Amino acid sequence: MVGDVQNTPGRSMFVRLTGPESGKGAAGKWTDSATGEHGDLLDVIRETLGLTDFKDVAEEARRFLSLPHPGPEKARTPTSRTSSKASGSPEAARRLFAMSQPIGGTLAEAYFRNRGITALHGTASLRFHPRCYYRPDDHAPRQMLPAIVAAVTDLAGRQTGAHRTYLDPGLAPDGAAKADVETPRRAMGDLLGHGVRFGVAGEVLVAGEGVETVLSPRQVLPHMPMMAALSAAHLAAILFPPKLRRLYVLRDRDPAGDNARDSLIARAASVGIEVVALSPVRGDFNEDLREAGTDALRVALTGQLHPEDRARFLET
Repeated sequence: MVGDVQNTPGRSMFVRLTGPESGKGAAGKWTDSATGEHGDLLDVIRETLGLTDFKDVAEEARRFLSLPHPGPEKARTPTSRTSSKASGSPEAARRLFAMSQPIGGTLAEAYFRNRGITALHGTASLRFHPRCYYRPDDHAPRQMLPAIVAAVTDLAGRQTGAHRTYLDPGLAPDGAAKADVETPRRAMGDLLGHGVRFGVAGEVLVAGEGVETVLSPRQVLPHMPMMAALSAAHLAAILFPPKLRRLYVLRDRDPAGDNARDSLIARAASVGIEVVALSPVRGDFNEDLREAGTDALRVALTGQLHPEDRARFLET
């Protein structure tokens, strides 16, 4: 029993030395009752040494246990699913999301409000963690920062990863903004093909890069299923729901966004899915929302939607 994973004196963190091999109360599992964190001994190694890549954690575990290093893996192609895994396992991503809280009344809600996003119903995939770990690099001391935690899920709704947007803890709620750190946005887990989802996709889906980019048109299309792929590369690689027949792609006005759109259009067309590109007036849809407001955004989107979807989803 110690105070935390850094071996600080105390009794809030304990490791179970006896118990079943797996499941609740398993031997080797640990819990920090002060923070709600928990995990296995690999998690202890990662947190104690400040490691970010699982290969480094596994290497340290092998060294400590005097285990031989496994043989070389077969070379992976750039299209391999493992090539788009962020640091941290899907299990760690699920634990982080489970330890977070709903965003209502939190700094996360204030952050979105300051970005012009107020329609937050149906956003259970977003949560808030008041003290989320942040480490600029492997050698820097660990910090605790408030963060928006978004669940990345597959087509079946299983969580495969998490995305964190770190917020500035020094600002009043009415001034909520991203933390002043080098990388205020970070992802973990298995991301390729998956995304942060708002609503359940059927025949129609709207897909974009960032969470704020996707939540912006949702201000006037609150019942239209949407997903954020979290980057241009991942947008180009999203997996299509089996019933999908029309896909809307939210453009970001930059070369990476255009390349992602073109690649996605080609993939969708090859399987008979109609693709409609939705273009912002400015750099992205959140910029349109903040600078021109919801009425102007509604007008801009009206002319770009399929007539059937305009009648079905557009709020007037």
